[in-house]
Amino acid sequence: MRVILDAMGGDNGTDELVSGAVMAARQFGIEIILVGQEAVVKSALSKHQVEGLKLPIVNASEVIEMGEHPAQAVRRKKDSSVMVGLRLLEKGEAEAFVSAGHSGATMAGAILGAPGRIKGVERPALATVFPAKQGAVLVLDVGANTEVKPEYLVQFAQMGSVYFERLFKRSNPRIGLLSNGEEESKGSILVQEAHQLLKKVNGLNFIGNIEGKDVPEGLADVVVTDGFTGNILIKTAEGVASYLLNTIRKELTSSLPNKLLALGLKPAFGRVRKALDYEEYGGAPLLGVNGIVIITHGRMKAKGIMNSIRVAGDAAQSGTVEAIRSLFIPTAEATITKI
Repeated sequence: MRVILDAMGGDNGTDELVSGAVMAARQFGIEIILVGQEAVVKSALSKHQVEGLKLPIVNASEVIEMGEHPAQAVRRKKDSSVMVGLRLLEKGEAEAFVSAGHSGATMAGAILGAPGRIKGVERPALATVFPAKQGAVLVLDVGANTEVKPEYLVQFAQMGSVYFERLFKRSNPRIGLLSNGEEESKGSILVQEAHQLLKKVNGLNFIGNIEGKDVPEGLADVVVTDGFTGNILIKTAEGVASYLLNTIRKELTSSLPNKLLALGLKPAFGRVRKALDYEEYGGAPLLGVNGIVIITHGRMKAKGIMNSIRVAGDAAQSGTVEAIRSLFIPTAEATITKI
């Protein structure tokens, strides 16, 4: 297994990215190709004991900065770490690509350049794992498409179903459409039209509309929405989780009796923190492109990068891309409304 890592992206710099790569290479025994400015990557790598680890460096002279326009940046900076990494993926030099850098540029490069969209997929979607009471929930789209058509949501449901089934080994996953009410008549025109289409799709276990409160309850295995709504849902949940954890930590250390109590609660608190920690879940796959492309938080630290690489490896071994191809390519010439 070989995974390409964009070693120049992210808020915490190359040192943190390389630290995550070293951890992943040691933990999972896989080859991780570090793409970036060679001198910078070598300097970061020199701070670690890497004997026996497979961590080759591929030089990329340019970096796409966070403030740049995505499409313009990928066209102008052909030798950026993002574009060099995606071309390596397209050529089959590795099984997956991971970036914590400019997410818009990574998506634009993957869709417009290499490896490109799967034939028949109208819009690729970002899918992320959401912690829930009944187990992990997959939410998509969480940022690739802020404006969508009802037909796109149908495809998101199909791709999400394939990914969930293969990654979590649970057949016939329940598909829920995010809305402001359970009734078919609730929601925007987009949601109402998508609901009617989803009911007609063979092979989907569509359970109808679900509300935001139902997501952490795990009432659906796959939650489908547009990228604007999905991004707000995920980031709000992350913010609430962070606030709650910090508040609990502050209260448990506010006095000597509380500190003594905290010692007894430490194992339980650790389990709660792990369950709510977004770094534990790694990155989000861009479903619908001809390869495994994982986009992860720019603020990820080494542990999060390691887990993003784990997600990339799991996705590559799952055969998700091949399954999505087999689902869409035979009907690529037909319209979604004829499904």
